[in-house]
Amino acid sequence: MFDSGFGGLTVARALIDLLPGEDLIYIGDTGRYPYGPKPLPEVRGYAMQIARSLVEDHDAKAIIVACNTAAAAGLDALRAELSIPVIDVIEPGASSLVVATATGRAGVIGTVGTVSSGAYVNAVESAATLAGRDIVLTSAACPGFVEFVERGQTTGDEVMVLAERLLAPICAADVDALLFGCTHYPFLARVIADVVGPGVTLVSSADETAFSALRLLGDLGLVREPTTRRGEHRFLSSGDVDAFRELGARLLGPELDAAEAWRPGRSSARAPQ
Repeated sequence: MFDSGFGGLTVARALIDLLPGEDLIYIGDTGRYPYGPKPLPEVRGYAMQIARSLVEDHDAKAIIVACNTAAAAGLDALRAELSIPVIDVIEPGASSLVVATATGRAGVIGTVGTVSSGAYVNAVESAATLAGRDIVLTSAACPGFVEFVERGQTTGDEVMVLAERLLAPICAADVDALLFGCTHYPFLARVIADVVGPGVTLVSSADETAFSALRLLGDLGLVREPTTRRGEHRFLSSGDVDAFRELGARLLGPELDAAEAWRPGRSSARAPQ
């Protein structure tokens, strides 16, 4: 799996817990984060490069795009090019949001790139149609949230002031369920909950993405049972490995103590298209 940085560790944690027999390679593209403000074609190129590395350098049998911006930018392209399953965080999150809202008034927050792509609007519409429900969706971009998480600053007055300003449209829409459309945002759950209030159910796509991976791999007969052996977990960073190791260990746990540098092989290292 891969993400622009640390947010996908929420998905990694869920996957490790749910599929303990699976080997996991996690690439955090911290050398080029954040993805949110970047043009979607540029992000699509990053996603393609990392996906090629996971397949060609690490023999991945499936890929989880644990980054909402990368999924919004390049999911279709990845699925068209790769011959292995590509699992995203958008569709599972959208389905969970439709289930979670009782009033039909729901919200989603994400990076500028994710929100502007319309990926969640389309995914929620599709999930609502399948469920036979009418959903009024309010979207809000939250620039700055990712940067706070990447610095390890998940509480405090600065974060609260920013959250109050960015979440004002969500509060004004009187939603009763809010989807974290970025895998970094669960690290800010306490602040976000304080701003939107106790009447709003917070929905994280991390667990649902892990369940989606379990179902898909199970259907394809690709699940490795933990009775065979416990899975091995490797965490790679394209940026400062020491910083990745330090913050990642605080966010996920001791698995990050052995973090390594990501060095793509010759084929995957070619310039992103």
